[in-house]
Amino acid sequence: MKGFKELTSILGENVAMSKFRLECLAILILSLIVANTTNLKRLCLVFDTGTKRDSRYRRFQRFFAEVEFDLDKLGLFLVSLFFESDDAMHLILDRTNWKYGKADVNILVLAAVYRGVAIPIRWKLLDKQGNSNTEERIEIVSDFIAVFGSDRIATLLGDREFIGKEWFEFLQNRGISFVMRIKENTLVINKGTETHVRNLFLDLATGQKRILRNPRSIWGLDVYLSAVRSQDGTLVIVATMDPEIDALTLYGYRWEIESLFSCLKSRGFDFEETRITQPGRIATMLAVLAIGFAWAHKTGEWVAENIKPITIKKHGRMAQSFFRYGIDVIKATIFSQVINVGDWKILLSLIRTHIAPIARNANFSGI
Repeated sequence: MKGFKELTSILGENVAMSKFRLECLAILILSLIVANTTNLKRLCLVFDTGTKRDSRYRRFQRFFAEVEFDLDKLGLFLVSLFFESDDAMHLILDRTNWKYGKADVNILVLAAVYRGVAIPIRWKLLDKQGNSNTEERIEIVSDFIAVFGSDRIATLLGDREFIGKEWFEFLQNRGISFVMRIKENTLVINKGTETHVRNLFLDLATGQKRILRNPRSIWGLDVYLSAVRSQDGTLVIVATMDPEIDALTLYGYRWEIESLFSCLKSRGFDFEETRITQPGRIATMLAVLAIGFAWAHKTGEWVAENIKPITIKKHGRMAQSFFRYGIDVIKATIFSQVINVGDWKILLSLIRTHIAPIARNANFSGI
């Protein structure tokens, strides 16, 4: 399999595993990119490794049953691919969930805003249906701070799930700037009178926004409120404790994590098609997907900037994402009839912790 040995070597530089496990991880990543599925029975059909199909399937099963990634080290690796060591990042907290049979898969994800998508950094499996609680949110943010420090957080963004007095107080006490959307029926003290927060913005027309310059009190905490009336008539109201930031613009970046989930699911690796439901194994699968996603995105980004730009449509948007472009490039290189070692050195260098110098006259036959 083209690139297998090289990919195994690079993974070994960043992931602490036995050679046997590293080889399995490399096969999984290459198979994910080729097949765009997390279904193990389908993944084991992608490449012939010289063993029987049932043996490959059992090997994949054992990998997810026995391997647990060090999320601290993996997070450092993923961040190093996209950000400088002292960059402060806009972080997004959100959940993705689905149901398989009677089992609920519910994942709390912390990701960083990056060029129209979010880079996964940390995740936590929730052994329940529905929203995260304050303790779970505090845990995932505290784990990030323990590895990166609170100064790496420019702003933390979240939707209406991520609200509450204890949660806001935690962020305030840690010096973390945040922008959180709040519910329209949240009670607020305005000029000494308690009212629903939506009443401060009822007169907004479609597309119109309002920024209240003076703080209001919710849950006994002083916050600054902003709102915009969306095209469907919905009020989007956000709260922050930092009066100096453009809260509505920053909140708009929150949708980048939806792009990430789309890459991991329906428009990419089809995460929901996995038959795995045990929390520990799902966490391992997400780690594998995160590495594959990072490699594909970094590849698409580099090729678009150095080899062949992505077509821009009339409405000004790219014809495809960096992630999708990268997947196509890697597939083309895997299946090209002429084995171009230089191609592989370039593509594989894009997932090293420190990006190696790359020749700018590379020729990818599949583009």
